[in-house]
Amino acid sequence: MSMQNLTIRIDFDRFPREHTCDGEDLSPWIEIIGSDAPYLAVIMDDPDAPRGTFTHWFAWNIPSTGEISRGIPPEPRTSHPIPAVQGMNDFRRIGYSGPCPPEGTVHRFFIRVWDVGRKLDLPPGAARRELEEALSSAATGYGETTAVYGREAVLKAPPGSR
Repeated sequence: MSMQNLTIRIDFDRFPREHTCDGEDLSPWIEIIGSDAPYLAVIMDDPDAPRGTFTHWFAWNIPSTGEISRGIPPEPRTSHPIPAVQGMNDFRRIGYSGPCPPEGTVHRFFIRVWDVGRKLDLPPGAARRELEEALSSAATGYGETTAVYGREAVLKAPPGSR
């Protein structure tokens, strides 16, 4: 079975502060074009993290309506603004935790979305590996987009300077 290509869009190339650890840590709005499955799954990660790929967010059993609303609360199961089940990210928290790279570095963040033909029978707080295993048999489409985020290095004046 071949995967259908999805077009994934967000409304920025560089994460606005509100979607990061420096702001309100709100999950971003994501547009999905070309989906014909009843459900979606999403994974957001940082391949540039110092110790290898760092998972910031993943969720599944999202009704496929052409978008994933912004500001999904960090709860195991949500009903508002959209229904979703969320896993345990690499911060050891459930739900979305935004970009938070070390100061003075710019990292890339991948937002990957899958079309899913059926509800996935995974418990809230599941591991990313469990979602990926379930997607290997249930996903019918895939798309991704990227954005960057960098935190400014705080410049401290040397002692005695004005």
